[in-house]
Amino acid sequence: MAARRLSHVAVLLGGLSAERKVSLDSGAACAEALESLGYRVTRVDAGRDLGQRLAEVKPEVCFNALHGRWGEDGCVQGLLELMRIPYTHSGVLASALAMHKERAKRVMHAAGIPVADGKVVRRSEAARDHVLPRPYVLKPVAEGSSVGVYIVREDHAHPPQELTDPGWAFGDWLLAERYVAGKELTCAVMGDRALGVTEIVPDATLRFYNYEAKYADGGSVHILPARLSPNVYELVQKLTLTAHKALGCRGVSRADFRYDDSAGELVCLEVNTQPGMTATSLVPELAAHAGMTFTELVGWMVEEASCDR
Repeated sequence: MAARRLSHVAVLLGGLSAERKVSLDSGAACAEALESLGYRVTRVDAGRDLGQRLAEVKPEVCFNALHGRWGEDGCVQGLLELMRIPYTHSGVLASALAMHKERAKRVMHAAGIPVADGKVVRRSEAARDHVLPRPYVLKPVAEGSSVGVYIVREDHAHPPQELTDPGWAFGDWLLAERYVAGKELTCAVMGDRALGVTEIVPDATLRFYNYEAKYADGGSVHILPARLSPNVYELVQKLTLTAHKALGCRGVSRADFRYDDSAGELVCLEVNTQPGMTATSLVPELAAHAGMTFTELVGWMVEEASCDR
């Protein structure tokens, strides 16, 4: 894949969210890939002076390698729209919608995608008493990478005590959901097609597919293609593409599922509009399974960048 002549890409990385470290890793990998394609690359750590920095750098395109709040929730996308700098991934509305788990679930449910029953509660309420019959899951309503997520099992007499921590940094609103047992699955969309389906098996020492399982070496095993019957495999792909379109996503996205094969229940947990692009990340693996190298994937994302997304 040949780079566009004289193309100058700003890779936005780091940022201000709880996922800063992962974003630094994603951004570094993507910047190196773009340089190998012949692009002129400027790495921009996205702080509150991002607009000023971009005005100084004057990139032709922004590769958005940010994760979490401010970078993945429509804020940076709005800035790039105002500055008329083409950028990768989804636009303002899709980014904001997908980041808010409860509102994204409403849209997906309306599109015929199965989601787990749940409700939004205040953190103080969830810390005081059980807000759903056990087992259930508590997660920040607008964070990613499983930060601040807790599974409350049947033998937990009390809600997670971490919810009362004065240093809690994940907001005052939580999504409480019915716990769905079974396999952890994920599927990516690239453009207008669903890629393969990966089964994720967290290390036996970890409680679930949490932040450590996602990003630590040996935190999980990725089985690709997932061990599913052909009809369930195809259904995951279909629902992933449906969710991508229903939320208005662009470029690359990834949908996460739980599948309880004993009950035949498949549930979509969330859609990630800016999935990780690290050495252990799922989307590059899925692209490789489809015959595309990491460098080709990153190059495609830049070539596909635009405004008005």
